[in-house]
Amino acid sequence: MALFDLPLTELENYRPTVRKPSDHLHFWTTTLAEAAEHDPLVGVVPVATGLSLVTTWDVTFTGFAGHHVRAWYTRPAGTEGRRLPVVVEYVGYGRGRGLPVERLLWPAAGCAHLLVDARGQGGQYGSGGDTPDPIGSAPAAPGFLTRGITNPSTAYLRRLITDAARAVDAAAALPDVDDTRIAVVGNSQGGGLAIAAAALNQRTAALLASSPLLCHVERAITITDAHPYAEIVQYLAVHRDSADRVLDSLSYFDAVNFAARTTVPALFATGLRDTICPPSGVFAAFNALGNEDRDIDVYPFNHHEGGEAHHQTHQLAWLRDRFGTP
Repeated sequence: MALFDLPLTELENYRPTVRKPSDHLHFWTTTLAEAAEHDPLVGVVPVATGLSLVTTWDVTFTGFAGHHVRAWYTRPAGTEGRRLPVVVEYVGYGRGRGLPVERLLWPAAGCAHLLVDARGQGGQYGSGGDTPDPIGSAPAAPGFLTRGITNPSTAYLRRLITDAARAVDAAAALPDVDDTRIAVVGNSQGGGLAIAAAALNQRTAALLASSPLLCHVERAITITDAHPYAEIVQYLAVHRDSADRVLDSLSYFDAVNFAARTTVPALFATGLRDTICPPSGVFAAFNALGNEDRDIDVYPFNHHEGGEAHHQTHQLAWLRDRFGTP
C-alpha cells in the first residue's frame, strides 16, 4: 500500500474538530455506575496449561449490566504473595481471548497479565472466544460496529467499552496485584478499547495503544474502504437517511473523545500505510491526550502490522521506566 493519508509533518499537528455529544460524560458516568452495581469478580479458577514458568487462571468478571465476561489471568510461576504490576490487554477486532498459552509476553517480562475476551467475537481469526453477547440488535451490516448503532444506548460498542473499563476493576481485585500499577494495552480494536478504559477508569496508570481502531471515525469512513470501517459505509449505503443519527451515535465511542479525558502516561504507534486504522485517526487521538508524558512510534513503511516485535521491545522498556522492575 502506498502512502495515502496526510504527510507526517501535518499528522504531527493534526487536531481536528471531532463530533462530540454534549452528554458524553453523563452517558458514560451513568453507564459505568449501573455496571458498578455488580461485584467485579465472579470466578478465578486455576487452569492446567502444561507450562511450568507461568501460572494461569480462568477469570470471569462482570461487564456491562453485570454480564459475565471471560479473561485469562497469567503471572510468573512462584510469585504468589508478591504484588506485581498488571497489564490488562484487549484483543483485536474479530478475535477472542484464544487459548492461555498464546500471549505470554507480559508474564515473561515479570508482570501479571489479564487478557480480556471480546463479547460475541472470536469467530473471525485466532483460537476463538468464550464470551457471548446476550443482547441482540436491529438489522446491522455483517460484523459488530453497526449493531444497535442508531442509538448509543443500544449500541454494541457501549457494551464492549463498558466491559473494557470494568476489566480494570477486575484486575485490581485479583490476588497479588499492585493496583497502583495497572496498564491498559491493545492493538487495533484493542488499542481503541485501551484508550477508552484509560479515560473511564481512574485506576489506570499507563496506556499503550497501537494502531487503535475507533479514532476519528467520521474521517476514517471517508478515506478507507478497509474493514471494519467498511461495515459503517455498507450500513449507510442501505440506510440512506440515517447518516447523522449513526455518526452522532458513533461519537459516543470515538477514541478521540476518550483521549481528551486521558491524563496517564501513554505510548502510541501507527504505520503510515495502515488503511485499516488510518494514521490521521491515530494522531487525532494522540494529539488530544491531556498529558505531557506521551510518545508515538511511527513506522513509515508498515501497514496495520506496525512495528510488531520492534514495537513490543519498546513497549517493554517504556513500561519498565514507569512501573519499575516487577
